[in-house]
Amino acid sequence: MAEKGKKVTVGGKKTGTEEAKLIPVYVMGKRYMVPETLTIMKALEYAGYQFIRGCGCRGGICGACATVYRKPGDYHIRVGLACQTVVEPDMYLTQIPFYPANRTSYDFSKLTANPEEIFKLYPEVFRCIACNSCTKVCPMDIQVMDAISAVKQGNIERAATLSFSCIQCGLCVSRCMGELPQYHIMQLARRIYGSMIAPRAQHLKEAVEAAKSEKCQQALQKLMKSDIKQLREIYQSREIEPEMADEDWKPSKSDYL
Repeated sequence: MAEKGKKVTVGGKKTGTEEAKLIPVYVMGKRYMVPETLTIMKALEYAGYQFIRGCGCRGGICGACATVYRKPGDYHIRVGLACQTVVEPDMYLTQIPFYPANRTSYDFSKLTANPEEIFKLYPEVFRCIACNSCTKVCPMDIQVMDAISAVKQGNIERAATLSFSCIQCGLCVSRCMGELPQYHIMQLARRIYGSMIAPRAQHLKEAVEAAKSEKCQQALQKLMKSDIKQLREIYQSREIEPEMADEDWKPSKSDYL
């Protein structure tokens, strides 16, 4: 269906098109006509919904807009992030901003880097049957099953590395036959790795020491006393790290670091 001459407006702003092809989508069973170029999130807003939760960064980072949907003539249950997935004709969808998954309480300061710590807190990790459903459902293409396998093997570093891009959306839990809270397990592995296993970066140590000194306060006080014009000049004249910079790159002027 097309409505010629209609300007599509989303969130009070025009999309810039003067001809919008509208397609039907179903939100929890109710049919709406929305522009075919919109993401699920923008389509919901176009249909009149206002987000009070299930909408965070809008950039595929926070994991708050996990969505389950079906397409006509297809028995598969599909998933995606509402801020990233574009609507399709006759799509049946519903959002699940929160999926129930047990999260064990613990005092992180009392934990060690021993893998047994994770086993005690999440003994269900050994219920994994390696079906790989968690990996298939992940919108970030994380090898979730491999990360869980690494945890079972006691390889916290590998588990943390494999799950680095996890956005905590919980879709892996929704498909798990062993009923594991994968994303909580992987988050604990990353916390242990980052705090107790990964080598300390020298520049981070220097930054912490600088933060404790008066150097940072002096720089902040100078910025706070600057007017808008001065702030813009400082921002626009700043030295930017080149796209192809070496790991050891530092700005030529680093006295404020």
